[in-house]
Amino acid sequence: MDYQNRAGSKFGGGGVADRSATNADRRERLRKLALETIDLDKDPYFFKNHVGSFECRLCLTVHQNDGSYLAHTQGRKHQTNLARRAAREAREGKNQDPNSMPGVAGVQVRKQMIKIGRPGYKITKVRDPLTRQMGLLFQLQYQEITPGILPRVRFMSAFEQKIEEPDNEYQYLVVAAEPYQTCGFKLQAREIDRRDGRYWTWFDEDSKEFWIQIMFKTEREERFSGVPGLAPMRS
Repeated sequence: MDYQNRAGSKFGGGGVADRSATNADRRERLRKLALETIDLDKDPYFFKNHVGSFECRLCLTVHQNDGSYLAHTQGRKHQTNLARRAAREAREGKNQDPNSMPGVAGVQVRKQMIKIGRPGYKITKVRDPLTRQMGLLFQLQYQEITPGILPRVRFMSAFEQKIEEPDNEYQYLVVAAEPYQTCGFKLQAREIDRRDGRYWTWFDEDSKEFWIQIMFKTEREERFSGVPGLAPMRS
């Protein structure tokens, strides 16, 4: 820290630094130290909000510039919260590296992936010419899907979702694939026929298109499903 150019001091004589100058020097030293050890692009707690400020998601603090955030990461509050999070994840068995010691250096935090929007899709009504079953064929376009990731499908009841008021007349077909947003389709609350050839999914690696076919059971199958002595319909 340069003391000789402070007002009121002789050249080369230095002088007593006041509190503000000492704090400014400490923050600058911490910022330089953090720049050498921390990559903000890989920091899961670093977030730039819509007004241009920087936030720490771990400590819920707001900083005007990256230097202030970096100095914060070297402070007692941030380090204490890191240690608490590491201890909690170790206690809950969430530490991804079993050989690492519980502590700041051993924390494995999964970075939240940025969603790029909903996929394009097409829905076609289908009907089995033999059983007269009604069904739907879904085609979803995932041109920017993460390599090695396959779309996942799940059926959700109306009471599991939080978007609409629950209605037991409907169910939801939910499809997820990173980095796209999860999309859901509202269906009638009819039983899905999961026999071979009735319900299937397929992802075309070349065209990046995901196909889903679902067939609903007929009214007869739904009404007499599980009745002893009733011969099931041939698949």
